[in-house]
Amino acid sequence: MFNALMVDKDAESGKTSAAVKQISVDDLPEAEVLVAVEYSTVNYKDGLCIGPGGGLVRNYPHVPGIDFAGTVEASSDDRYKPGDKVVLTGWRVGEAHWGGYAQKARVKADWLVPLPDGLDTRQAMAVGTAGLTAMLAVMALEDHGLEPGRGPVLVTGAAGGVGSVATAILAHLGHEVAAVTGRPEQEAYLKGLGAARIVARDEFAEVTRKPLESEVWAGCVDAVAGVMLGRVLKQMKYGTSVAAIGLAGGAAIEGALITPFILRGVNLLGIDSVMQPFANRERAWARIARDLPMDKLEAMVEPATLSDLPRLGADILKGQVRGRVVVDVNA
Repeated sequence: MFNALMVDKDAESGKTSAAVKQISVDDLPEAEVLVAVEYSTVNYKDGLCIGPGGGLVRNYPHVPGIDFAGTVEASSDDRYKPGDKVVLTGWRVGEAHWGGYAQKARVKADWLVPLPDGLDTRQAMAVGTAGLTAMLAVMALEDHGLEPGRGPVLVTGAAGGVGSVATAILAHLGHEVAAVTGRPEQEAYLKGLGAARIVARDEFAEVTRKPLESEVWAGCVDAVAGVMLGRVLKQMKYGTSVAAIGLAGGAAIEGALITPFILRGVNLLGIDSVMQPFANRERAWARIARDLPMDKLEAMVEPATLSDLPRLGADILKGQVRGRVVVDVNA
């Protein structure tokens, strides 16, 4: 028997509840690889899965946790053997398939990536899905011409998981990072990650009638969308790109968006970490091990246990979680 955070739904009321319970390996979904989970994290999707509405959960009872890192315990797939260190992000784990908020997980071999040299399992979850998404965004910007010295790079939602890692990576690579946040108390934290300056979220809060504004940004990692993304697009330099990874500010983009694309050749790059091909995931994890400074990574981490998760699930939906929450599932 082992511990797991179980989310269940009352058939009559439709309300969900979350509690740490003991389950067995026989309770886990069928798949090729059994992993002894060591660490998981708390992401926005996890908050939705734990929350009272059930969010993204496809079946009940359910174990949330959209990512985890640990050690292979058993495998029917030749690619993985007992003792191998692995990391999993995406593939609807924690939504359609039981996820990482348990001391053991059974998943498809295709969903796993070998833990790269230079990272341990705790560090891998300090990165997690949010950090993988941040690196995929940086790689996409680089593939479209971003290089140091071209001008400042904007990171919106900078105090969150994706924004924190993106800020640290871009600064480490030599970019001048402008970090957007609505929480002035996070200035010291963001500058500690390498941000050159802090930009108040209010500067992007209003829709303007101008089809274009002054050229300012050489690139952008946007975790907010909505009105903010509409404003940012009008301020991009010619031929630059925005990597869009989140919808916290809403799915509708405000403004005359056709103008930046036609007159300035701006690229809007959608980044989805869920079903990335293996080669791209492996490349991104190798870049994380190489280009994310470990001292900056540690500064982002807030520790947690399985019993903390119901509270943290609610906090992240309220925007009250900073950086990366690393869950020690065995604590």
